[in-house]
Amino acid sequence: MKKSGILNRHLAGALASLGHTDRLVVCDAGLPVPYGPFLVDLAFRAGVPPFEEVLAGLLDELEIESATAATEVKDDNPEASKLLHEHFPELQLVSHEEFKARTRSARLIVRTGEVRPYANVMLQCGVPF
Repeated sequence: MKKSGILNRHLAGALASLGHTDRLVVCDAGLPVPYGPFLVDLAFRAGVPPFEEVLAGLLDELEIESATAATEVKDDNPEASKLLHEHFPELQLVSHEEFKARTRSARLIVRTGEVRPYANVMLQCGVPF
């Protein structure tokens, strides 16, 4: 049995399948999830698990070369905005409508229980060498 890292077998397997330039979305409980990308829904109750905790766990496991979020996060969710800018100093911002359109190109969507608005980020996988 795995004793550390991401224990959810669906998420661990999906992460292992990602390669360079593949995209994954970490999203709040309210983001519309398009048909197409594989979805791992971690939401249990409102706020559980939180966006910040899921993002931290994913960043421990993945090499990320870029990140994109909705412009609206700056005004409507300053805590998430600060968190994203701390992790990704070159965070790309697009409108929320554009962000939702881009989710269709993701290989994986990880839905959290987060209920604060715009707690969403699209990550592009890099390579560790």
